Amino acid sequence: MNAEVAEVQAFLDGGVGRLVLNRPRALNSLTHVMVTALRATLDGWAADDRIRAVVLTGAGERGLCAGGDIRAMHDDAKAGGAGTRAFFRDEYRLNALIARYPKPYVAVMDGITMGGGVGVSAHGAVRIVTERSTVAMPETRIGIAPDVGGSRLLAHAPGELGTHLGLSAASMGPGDALLCGFADHFVPSRRIPDLLDALGRSTATAPGTTTAGTTAVAAVVAAHAEPAPPAALAAQRPWIDACYAADTVEEIVDRLLNSGVPEAKEAAEAVLANSPTAVKTTLAALRRARTLPSLEAVLDQEYRISCAALEGHDMVEGVRAQVIDKDRNPRWKPGTLAEVTEADVARFLAPREGDELGLA
Repeated sequence: MNAEVAEVQAFLDGGVGRLVLNRPRALNSLTHVMVTALRATLDGWAADDRIRAVVLTGAGERGLCAGGDIRAMHDDAKAGGAGTRAFFRDEYRLNALIARYPKPYVAVMDGITMGGGVGVSAHGAVRIVTERSTVAMPETRIGIAPDVGGSRLLAHAPGELGTHLGLSAASMGPGDALLCGFADHFVPSRRIPDLLDALGRSTATAPGTTTAGTTAVAAVVAAHAEPAPPAALAAQRPWIDACYAADTVEEIVDRLLNSGVPEAKEAAEAVLANSPTAVKTTLAALRRARTLPSLEAVLDQEYRISCAALEGHDMVEGVRAQVIDKDRNPRWKPGTLAEVTEADVARFLAPREGDELGLA
């Protein structure tokens, strides 16, 4: 059961359908072809009685997936962005499919798992991190807002942890990913090969029902899981919750700078280094995501925001600074928080006439 696309390997392993993201030199960054292959394979496996569960991993030693192929997005945005809009539509539909998949969907978030990598893993039924996991939604660093359903995960993290992570683009280790609701289990990386082997064997002998598959997967994961490392963010909740509860980014930054906590000052500096437009849009999106009724409704909102970002300045500039020229010196427009108006933010959130995702 080999996939036609080498960048996504798909095969049967006992009772498990294995999906392997296979662009290790690019940290398995997602292309449109990969998204299409994942969707087609999952659609086919949903009705395949031989497959009791699906397991997603990444090729190489560095990570599951570093996100979407932002270099390709950069080039496409400069040419009008039609290709990237189509990519977003298919990617977000894939995220929704994973969240509602009828069979256990196990994601092994070993190593770097960011942006689009979160979208193909953190909406699954069973999410595993290792001591090597680095999980993040760092979009504000490149001039866009958290997407792939990530704004829903951030919005529902305890207290204001998600606001901190979204605005500052900070990363989570395994303990923090568990604390913030991005993962369910910690399995040491040395035990992952045995875990995968056991999943294949146990599901192969399980009765052909969803319940039986779920039970088999749960038993195997429980047998391999261990206590996670401490969550560094847990001890920082007091200043994070107090500062990020403010209604505006300007007030959040002011509270961070005046809190007297060194980590809070570092967070303020990180927020101020990111795109002012993206940071303000992210705060508005996270506040709204708390009230939206479903992942699909959040994905609809994220599609509007992502398409608006394609039409602006900061995404192209952010990718240029971080990935193309690597000078780490983006020239944002507008350049300050004060220059970003409520109308600017509203444009990102507004429905797009004739171009809605329409999942909800």
